Amino acid sequence: MNTKHVLAGVLAIAMLGCSRSFNDVDTVSARETSAAVGSNTPGSLGRVGSTTDVNETTSGGTLLMGGGPDVDAAMVWMIGKAGGGDILVLRATGTNGYNSYIYGLATCNSVETLLINSRSLANDAAVEAKIRAAEAVFIAGGNQADYVNYWKDTKVESALNYLRNTKGCVIGGTSAGNAIQGRHYYSALRGSVTSTAALRNPYNTDMTLGANDFLDNPYLQNLITDTHFDNPDRRGRLVTFMARISKDFGVTAYGVGVEEETAVCISNNGSSNIFGYGTAFFLKQNGSDPEVCTSGSRLDWYRNREAVKVYQVNGTSNGSGTFNLSSWSGTGGSSSFFYVDRGAFRVN
Repeated sequence: MNTKHVLAGVLAIAMLGCSRSFNDVDTVSARETSAAVGSNTPGSLGRVGSTTDVNETTSGGTLLMGGGPDVDAAMVWMIGKAGGGDILVLRATGTNGYNSYIYGLATCNSVETLLINSRSLANDAAVEAKIRAAEAVFIAGGNQADYVNYWKDTKVESALNYLRNTKGCVIGGTSAGNAIQGRHYYSALRGSVTSTAALRNPYNTDMTLGANDFLDNPYLQNLITDTHFDNPDRRGRLVTFMARISKDFGVTAYGVGVEEETAVCISNNGSSNIFGYGTAFFLKQNGSDPEVCTSGSRLDWYRNREAVKVYQVNGTSNGSGTFNLSSWSGTGGSSSFFYVDRGAFRVN
């Protein structure tokens, strides 16, 4: 077991009695099932804390976690933005192990997990009402194809967008739950694509990209996310995702790649703090479109070895490193360029 903990420095909280598992929740959830009070909501895996909902004042935001061990400080940030209200965990596979973990980090009214693994459940009025009543929603890891297949164009989708943009609450997720947060997203409907395959042919059948038809998070326009970014293989494919956005939509493409045990916590004004032990990468197309981005051909996005400008910020226990997605500028980090030379990913 990984014993590293990210201390919740953003709030003065008592951590006594809080226990957790550090297994990777990307492959379903490895958190052990916790004791929880039953709920009448369809799909509920139980609830801890008060059985009576509250209506607390919230401050909106978006939480992008990179997978692997969860970042305690980011979860505490989310609870604070929720005003200590009712936290809802959504997933399509797995258990209710997040309930006791989140509830033990800081004061909140309740934590409940909903397992929404069908379009029927995703269109259930009681499920929709439960999401709309929450003060924050956290989407677990798993397979983002499930979230696209089960939740897109349903009442779950509309409830999540209401929660973020009308009620002003935090929406966030880890791994697959992060992968669906951008206005552009990699749906993985045909399985996971490697950088090698993406760079060899940006339009190969595994490059299943969605655009402007699912979640509507502020500051994530023309932007796609990727996770587990400490795996070097993720970097070439994120650049390829961006090349497709630039080519297919005629816009300046953006990307956010987050390493495991790292979280980008974006506030209402677009400023973000990076918590954790890894690094967050903020990518922006640096001017011109790719030289070659066509079906059946290797991607070529050279542009004098400066095709994509990158700013990377290391996570810390108190989130001292920052990046503003509104001005696209950061503090406490370093800059570089990513580019692609005839199908080969490079760093400058």
